[in-house]
Formats: sequence, C-alpha cells, structure tokens
Amino acid sequence: MCGTDTATGGLVIKNSTLPPPCNHNHPVSESTENGTRSVVNNLSSEIPLNLDHGDPRMFESYWKKVGDRCKFTIEGHESLSYFANPKNLCWFLEPKLEEEIKKLHKMVGNVKVEEEDQFIIVGNGSSQLIQAAFYALSPLDDSNPINVVSAAPYYSCYPEMAGLLKSGLYKWGGDAHSFNDKEEPFIEMVTSPNNPSGVIREPVVNGGGAKGKVIYDLAYYWPQYTPITAKLDHDLMLFTVSKCTGHAGSRIGWAIVKDKEVAKRMIKFMEISTIGVAKESQLRAAKLLGVISDSCSNVWSPNLESFFEYGHLVLKERWEKLREVVKKNPLLSLQKYPLQYCHFFGDFSESHPAFAWMNCKNGSKDLEKILRGNKILVRGGRQFGTDPNYVRISMVCKEEEFNLFLQRLSAIKEISD
Repeated sequence: MCGTDTATGGLVIKNSTLPPPCNHNHPVSESTENGTRSVVNNLSSEIPLNLDHGDPRMFESYWKKVGDRCKFTIEGHESLSYFANPKNLCWFLEPKLEEEIKKLHKMVGNVKVEEEDQFIIVGNGSSQLIQAAFYALSPLDDSNPINVVSAAPYYSCYPEMAGLLKSGLYKWGGDAHSFNDKEEPFIEMVTSPNNPSGVIREPVVNGGGAKGKVIYDLAYYWPQYTPITAKLDHDLMLFTVSKCTGHAGSRIGWAIVKDKEVAKRMIKFMEISTIGVAKESQLRAAKLLGVISDSCSNVWSPNLESFFEYGHLVLKERWEKLREVVKKNPLLSLQKYPLQYCHFFGDFSESHPAFAWMNCKNGSKDLEKILRGNKILVRGGRQFGTDPNYVRISMVCKEEEFNLFLQRLSAIKEISD
C-alpha cells in the first residue's frame, strides 16, 4: 500500500486463540519519570511473532535520535476552522504540508512536481485516497460498476477496498493479467514497488488502453526501499507518510493528480466522508517531512545521518542476514532484485523492500501454515491472488523482533505439513 497495511491474515487469526496484531510484545513495566513513558517488552519464545502486517517500528530508533527537532506546539485558539486554505482546490490541505511534500519530492527526485498542472490532495492515509480515486474515476453514465483490477500478486487489501461498500460504481475485477481479453472499462491499480513482491511495476492491461484508468500506488518509491531510477510523472499517484517516514499512526497520505475534474471528485469524496483531514496530523506530517529534508541537505550536525541513508543501511543489513538464513535452507527462496543506479544516492544498489516475498520450492506446501506452526505469523499467497507456497513477511519490525524471526526461521530444519 500499498498504502496502509491493517488487514490480518484470515487463516491465522480468525479461528485461533493467538493474540491480535501488535500485541505479541507484552509490556512488563512502565515509568513516567520526568514525563517520559517507557515500556519494557518481553519477547517470550512461546509468543507468536506477528510479521503479518507492515507496522514500521524499525524507524523508532532513528526518530529517538532526532529528539526535540520534531516537536511543535498548537495553541488552543489555533486550527479551529474547517478550512486550511480556502483559495486552494483542496481547501483542507495545510499550506505547510503542501510545501514540505513538494520540497521532499524535489530533493529525492522520485516524482516530477510542477506548480501548474498538478493538484495535491491530502487524505486520511492512502487507503482513503484509494477509495476517493475509485469514486473519481468511475464513469458517471454507466449502469454497470467499473472493474478494479491489479496484477497478481497484488496488495491483499485491494479486493476488500473495491468490494467493501458493494458500490454500484466499482467492483473488484481480479487479476489484471486475466482482464486483457475483456472489452470493458477498468481501473488498474499499479503498485510500484509492488506490495508484496517489491518489484517495479507497469500497467499490464492493454497497455492502459482508452477504456482504462491507472492509479499508481507509489507508497514504497522512496530510496530506503528501492533505487530511485526516474522522476515519475503519471496522471494519478499516491503516497503515504506511514511508508515514507514510518509514522503510520498519523494517518496521512497524499495524491498528486493532473486532471482537475478527477481532483474535484476526489475532494468531494473527502468532503462527504470525513470533511477533510485533521490539521494536527497534517502539521505533524509537515514537521516530519521537513526534518527528513533537512537531514538530507547537510543542515544538521554530522552526528545525525540522513533519514534515507539510515533506512537504506538498516534494510540492507536485514536483507543480507535473511538471505544468509534462507541460503542454508534448500526448500526456501526469496525474490531477487536487479542492480540499478539510484539517482538519489548516486550509486548502484539493489532494492531492499519493506516486505520479503518468500516461497517454498515444493509448490504443494502451505508456507503460511508451516511458519505459523513455528510461531511466525505471516500473510499467505492466497490473499495476494497467488499460490499458498508464497508468503509475505514484514522487514520493518523492531530490531529484537527481526532477530527473533531469524532465530526461529533458522530452527526450521525441514518443511512438512
């Protein structure tokens, strides 16, 4: 999510007594001395390790080093109005957030940002913006709902997003690969880098023909996850703070839209559903994005590294460790990525995605079930429209969780049902 990753694996949770997501660490002590709250976690060998969801706790250690640079104050008399900027098409978008979004994209070079032919729309996470885009791209004069498709393996929440409301405007149409022979209007979700596999994607349906509309979910197109190979310039692109900075709880996403009428319809969806987006979250997001830009421009003291450099190095190290463990198990394999030139870092690099896409070489095995039996909770391939011998594993968990994952994975000596 490509955007927000809140769904839990139905096979894992619904019919079991396992703890819910995020509760596999049990707090055992707490203190509030000097106004600071600290929680000590106990990772017991008996507790299932939940790597099903993409909760980006990996970034906590970086933001602790940042300290007071991210603090800001909102006085009681501030931000009372519904309106952030009445002159803007997206009237609830805070001007400071819009400024920091453009500044960061220009610095990273992942998106072409122009002043005149683009509209930035803020949402409550990219999940809400996906729904707004479905609404905006649906035909107004068609009695049949438009098909929403995505190439398998696709983000596991897309079918639910497209089908939850049972809308007369749009419906889930399945794997985009199987839609090529149909002469029907469609909306294609292109997640690039892909969630779950991490590979770079392009549209697959008729080259995005005249009847098709394409939404680019670019939640992971940031240099900590993948080489920045080009400035993208698509009609509708989605991003989210949760994957960019790690602050999933702030629930801020943004869309960059070229077509003014599409932008208007997306904004109308936001007006009807939530009357905009909380200013407090927007202002916090603006502060965080500004801190990241500063960290990459040598504004800070040399003892605090670039945020993207930090994320890149941590994920690179984790991927190297995971590949070493998988290398010793002849029945497991991982997605491979090409060496590409990253314009942001000025060097060649592989992708180090937020999720590992692992498969069991024995295609008859249910790998999710096998890992669950070893107290590792992951999301199985069926939920991504593919085979059960594949699983998606979060790589952005806390350090102690990742180390425990490697320990448990290393202990699997054979694959059996």
